[in-house]
Amino acid sequence: MGANNREMGEAMRKSVVCSMVVTALLLVAGRAQAADTLADSLKKACNKELTTFCKGVPPGEGRILACLYAFEDKVSDKCIYALYDASLQLEQAVAALKFAASECKGDLEKFCANVKPGQGRGLACLNKNDKALSQTCKDALKETGLRK
Repeated sequence: MGANNREMGEAMRKSVVCSMVVTALLLVAGRAQAADTLADSLKKACNKELTTFCKGVPPGEGRILACLYAFEDKVSDKCIYALYDASLQLEQAVAALKFAASECKGDLEKFCANVKPGQGRGLACLNKNDKALSQTCKDALKETGLRK
């Protein structure tokens, strides 16, 4: 494998891992619509590859991205670019969620300690306690788009 192919392979591996993690985070945070839009743009850009090489692959658990990785030498530049772009967007989303969680840590401990994590329950708890939240947490939620 040449240096360029090695870099592309590494980027695709990062895309697989990053997309699995971030999709879970986005869904947990109630941001399913953003994940759907990203998935739709990837489906459009990689349509040829998905219908040719990955047609019978059931979606979920990163299987389709793993399929694209398996055929990395046949993946079009358009699809590769879409994967890189999605990876960057997912990295930004993860950074935003980490920032919000860090800034709201005290409020989560104070108001939501008994809330089971996942499926947007933490965000719902913060929203329920909106008037009592610290300004730092409110600002972080607004900056990250978790709240308008």
